[in-house]
Formats: sequence, structure tokens, C-alpha cells
Amino acid sequence: MHIVMDEYIISTMRLNLRRWQESDYLPFAAMNSDPVVMAYFPRTLTGEETLQFIERINKGFDQNGFGLYALETKADHQFIGFTGFARPGFDAFFTPCIEIGWRLKKEVWGQGFATEAATACLQYGFDVLRLDNVFSFTAVVNKRSENVMKRIGMHKKAEFNHPKVDAASPLCRHVLYQASRAAVQ
Repeated sequence: MHIVMDEYIISTMRLNLRRWQESDYLPFAAMNSDPVVMAYFPRTLTGEETLQFIERINKGFDQNGFGLYALETKADHQFIGFTGFARPGFDAFFTPCIEIGWRLKKEVWGQGFATEAATACLQYGFDVLRLDNVFSFTAVVNKRSENVMKRIGMHKKAEFNHPKVDAASPLCRHVLYQASRAAVQ
């Protein structure tokens, strides 16, 4: 995979990963209010919560030099979600750490965009950001996301109960995957 850095932070064959723009808000708010997209989260987000999420993402870019990149298709520059890095905001045996994550609108699921973006992002994290280890996690019932973790070369390390999810929820139990720079070089 060739990473081109120009006006975009990361560019793949079909996708651009970039900083967020004002025009991303409405389609992102629509994604976050979609119960299908948010099926493996405790709840959907309101428009105000989506705006606060974007503000946290932008603050993360300013503090860390990386974050959750807005994801757009090259063909039509359509916003389709995000892929990128974050620092989880909870205590667990593997934190503090850098997490790679993604969320795409359901209309583009099954086209390989999550895998393509996450593969390039992981390579960027190791080659440019010089991250040593990257983790990813999701509810054990979220097989689609777990399969992306496998396809991008991550390895299952453990399962854990997410401390911010109600213990009685079927979303509480999570899988934890890891990739390391040493393993890919």
C-alpha cells in the first residue's frame, strides 16, 4: 500500500483521510443517529453529542498530532466516516495506549473501505508517527469490526469487560487486538 501525503494526511487508491471540515457535521450526525451504524455502542448520539465528539477529535489532533481522520471517497469526495487513532478514556490493563478505530456509514459497508483505510492508517502510524503498538477493541458480538482487525494484521490478545459499559449489557464483553511496529518490519 502506498501512502501519499499532500493535501490529505493519508491517501489510498480509493480514499482520502484528512482533518475534519465543517461540511462533515451533517453526514456524521446522521451516521451517529442511525441505530444500525450504532448497534454495537450503548446508544445513538444526538446532534449536540456529535458536535462535541468532533471537538474532542480536533483537540486530540492539536494535542497528539494524530486523531480520528475524516474519511472520504476519492471519486466524489463524499464523507463516509472516520478511521484513525485515539487514546482511550478509561483505565484497563492495556491502557494508556493508542487505539485504531473506524466507523463508516452503512451505505458503504461491504466494499472494503474500512480495511483499506485501517491498513493505510496502521502503516502511517508505524512508519510516520513511529508508534510501537496499536490496539483495537470492540464488543465480542461485533464480528464485522473484529474481522477488520484480523484483515489488517492485528492479533487477538484478550477479552475484557469494558468499564464504561453496563456489566449486564451484551456489549460489555470486548475483544482486544494488537499490532506492533516490530512485527511488521
